[in-house]
Amino acid sequence: MSPQTVLRSKPKIHYPDSDGRPMADNTLQFQWIVTLQGGLDAMFRDDPDVFVVGDLLWYPVEGDNKLCAAPDALVAFGRPKGYRGSYKQWEEAGIAPQVAFEVLSPHNRWSDMMETFRFYERFGVDEYYVFDPDKVELDGYLRHGDRFEPIERIDGWQSPRLGVRFDLSSGDLQVLRPDGRPFATYLELAAQNDRERQRAEQERERAERLAAQLRALGVEPAG
Repeated sequence: MSPQTVLRSKPKIHYPDSDGRPMADNTLQFQWIVTLQGGLDAMFRDDPDVFVVGDLLWYPVEGDNKLCAAPDALVAFGRPKGYRGSYKQWEEAGIAPQVAFEVLSPHNRWSDMMETFRFYERFGVDEYYVFDPDKVELDGYLRHGDRFEPIERIDGWQSPRLGVRFDLSSGDLQVLRPDGRPFATYLELAAQNDRERQRAEQERERAERLAAQLRALGVEPAG
């Protein structure tokens, strides 16, 4: 009997969509994560090739489902928008997220933060920002070759990739878009929308009153 070759397929590797950890430990940390991710997403909403997301697992190496990180916010230029359960770099044309943000809580350990720093440095992040909202401290790192170098003067710094500027002069962090508008919380955006709707309603009422006055004088309003 001739020997038979038994072909066995490689077991399929599962890449979990969650690491089982909460996105935030407190309301302040959560608010900043949502504000940063939402502000960046809104800023690039008209560019189909900029992917912005928060708390999504990023797997840089195919075949290794233990090697991963979940930035509080990440931006990947050159990648389309759309649903993902995780960011598998080999399915994203090999493109690593170029910008990553982490928002700290009092529970973050120095060893964990150094591990995260080394991960982003090793796997190709160009800009890395770490914000402590309790202390109102922002640190930034910029890639030089295969290493991160600290940004010496972060107050007033403008991100080369994002175009946003970081302002700490008020005693709190403001992230300013290239047009000068600050990132806002959901409640601040809702209040802005309410004010805009109120102004629009006032303008409509004024126009209706003017039209009624003109008709009273026998003049039909244009339009």
